[in-house]
Parts: sequence; structure tokens; C-alpha cells
Amino acid sequence: MKRPADEASSPRIRLDKWLWAARFYKTRALSIEAIERGRVQVNGQPAKPSREVRCGDTIVLRAGFDDRTVQVLALSDVRGSASVAALLYRETEESIARRAAAAEQRRLAPEPALAQTQGRPTKRDRRQLGDWGSRWSASVDS
Repeated sequence: MKRPADEASSPRIRLDKWLWAARFYKTRALSIEAIERGRVQVNGQPAKPSREVRCGDTIVLRAGFDDRTVQVLALSDVRGSASVAALLYRETEESIARRAAAAEQRRLAPEPALAQTQGRPTKRDRRQLGDWGSRWSASVDS
């Protein structure tokens, strides 16, 4: 089966390579892992690392805490600077608004475990907390 002339001349880029080149993931191994765990969809379909990316594709991905929806504008298999990588895609307005709302939510309601300034009390601290002065042993006697 022959391809149309416009598709034959377009470059072919693997999804894992494009995600790495666009700086969504630090290494290709991390991008492959995210794809295999189902954190990346292309045009609403689950993808494989070897899937070819085309200009105009919509990619939904999870990087860190945030879900992003981006549209592919250009293809590259070379990882460049962040300013060059930003030219490869355009994030949708809804995605930007969702990320801002999620960041604000995390700021206003931090993780309760992060509020702990101290860890578990030491044996010395536990002795000072308990009323051990009047007892001669750990058993409760009346």
C-alpha cells in the first residue's frame, strides 16, 4: 500500500523521543515508562512508545502532579534548550486553567504530613511525656 506524497515526505518521530525532546520528561526511559503506565494518550487513544507523532496531534500527558493537554506544532528528535522545546507544542487554554487551579489548591491545602515539624518522639521524650514518676513498673496497679 502506497502512502500519499505529503505523508511520505514528512519526518517520522516516535512518541517517546518527541516527549523527551519537548522536555516533558528528563530521559527517554522516563517517557517510555509514563507511556507504558497509561499516563499518555494521543488523540484520546492509549499509545505505545513507538507510535509516530504527527503535527496536529493532541497529546494528554501527566508530568509530575499535573495533567497537560498539548497540541503538536512541530517535530524534533533532538533535545534542545527549553526555549526551542516550547516551540514544538502549544498547551490548550483549558489545560493551563486546570493546572493553575490545581496549583492554587495545593498551595491552599498542603499535605497534612508536611505540617509535621518533628518525627516520632524518642525514648527520652516518651519518658518525659508519661506520668512514670508515681509508678514503680509499666503495669497498671490499683
